[in-house]
Amino acid sequence: MYSTIITGGLHGLDCYLARVEVDCSKGLPGFEMVGLLGSEVKEARERIRVAFRNAGIELPPMRITVNISPASLHKEGTFYDLPVAAGILAAQGLITPEETRGVMVAGELGLNGDVRPVRGILPMVLEARRRGMRCCVIPAEDLEEAGMVEGICLKGLRKLEALADTLRQEQAGHSACRKEGGGRPAGGPDFGEIRGQEGVKRAAAAAAAGFHHLLLIGPPGAGKTMIARCLPSILPPLSEEERLETASIYSIAGLPAEEYLSGSRRPFVAPHHTVTGRALTGGGQVPRPGAVTLAHRGILFLDELAEFKRTTLDLLRQPLEEKQVRILRSSGAYCYPADFMLAAAMNPCPCGYYPDRNRCRCSPGQVARYLSGISGPVLDRMDLCVEVERVEFDALMGREEERGTDSAMLRDLVMEAGERQKRRFLQDPLLQGRIRFNSQMGLRELNRFCRLGETEQRFLEQMFEKLGLTARSCHRLLRVARTLADLDGSDGIRRVHLSEAACWRLPAGKYPGTV
Repeated sequence: MYSTIITGGLHGLDCYLARVEVDCSKGLPGFEMVGLLGSEVKEARERIRVAFRNAGIELPPMRITVNISPASLHKEGTFYDLPVAAGILAAQGLITPEETRGVMVAGELGLNGDVRPVRGILPMVLEARRRGMRCCVIPAEDLEEAGMVEGICLKGLRKLEALADTLRQEQAGHSACRKEGGGRPAGGPDFGEIRGQEGVKRAAAAAAAGFHHLLLIGPPGAGKTMIARCLPSILPPLSEEERLETASIYSIAGLPAEEYLSGSRRPFVAPHHTVTGRALTGGGQVPRPGAVTLAHRGILFLDELAEFKRTTLDLLRQPLEEKQVRILRSSGAYCYPADFMLAAAMNPCPCGYYPDRNRCRCSPGQVARYLSGISGPVLDRMDLCVEVERVEFDALMGREEERGTDSAMLRDLVMEAGERQKRRFLQDPLLQGRIRFNSQMGLRELNRFCRLGETEQRFLEQMFEKLGLTARSCHRLLRVARTLADLDGSDGIRRVHLSEAACWRLPAGKYPGTV
């Protein structure tokens, strides 16, 4: 007999519905699987054979042929185990076609017949709903993740022997409790724990409000890493669309997505400086998403920036501009999203104390070699380059009530600036859903929303010549100035905003080896 079961398939970060065709016919007993399958899928034969025996289900001595279509796409993953098992049961007549019509099945089988969780279940359920499927039979442990999707029936399965009964149940299946996004992220470092550094906190608020890239330069122990790790506490929460997008990426990558189900915070990814280029941007024989994709809609934090290999950092140039990563392999072309805020921290020299010659003993050549690992194009893409000074003793040991601005206060400013940006971009129907932050503005939006008065225009011209700005850095300065105006509640960009934005450009020639 012949049967068909619908399941999900993954191609990079894209999900599609695959068709599992099973034919059980008379002949020499055998079990063949075709359809451009990877090793994980081919191994499903033995898992299914043993799982059937241990579940007390008799596998008939027949010739079983399984085809997974479309055969033109390479298949990887263990989520084909359960749909193949369901197809065999349907081909034997133990499950009727009516019971599997409009049902997507996905799950991994253990040798004892347990149904185990799989990666990518969230985008599979989303695709099933988009394609009009009425129900999804998935591992019970994946119900919480799949419960983010509304408008489709979910049935959780723990044992293979319960598969037929589960498919025969009424359509009203289990629905996991849906977690609502919180207004404020729970836990994590708070800016109130940082003494002094009020100017740096202002820069951090600007970076969070406009989703600008931030570079912190200063001596060891000044609080650079702490400031970067506090950034998620003031970022606006993920929207519903961003929640699903972020959780889907982590689900496909095989990483826990539960912390993003609540939508209370954005991703924060901090790879070590020994990270490889493949791990940073994604890759492999079957490409998997890298750190830049895992940081999508969130923060990619590179601590000790000068310690990274130059070739690794240069791989960020395309994602920083295009907000995506393109990978070409013989198995196909993959496009991964990479719209992240880059936060980086670095020492100005090997010992960390340049240009304080009372403490720094590095020669200009040593400083230049240390900083030469960061190319000019990468530095030019940093919107805010902030020098973090050493904290004075009085500020460090001051009274509790003098601790300064905390995350709650900064977050309120960021949210107000975010509302101003939202109202501004709603003026143009073409920008709705495409641009949310000032850093995403293109040349057309800059000309429309960053118009300057005559005084501000002349001041910008002077800065362009004096600071040796490039076209890119000039546009970035305008975006930052627009964000600073939003933080101050100003409709127009003033000279003070341009001046403040210019102060956060890396001074040319101050650090040997930089441009």
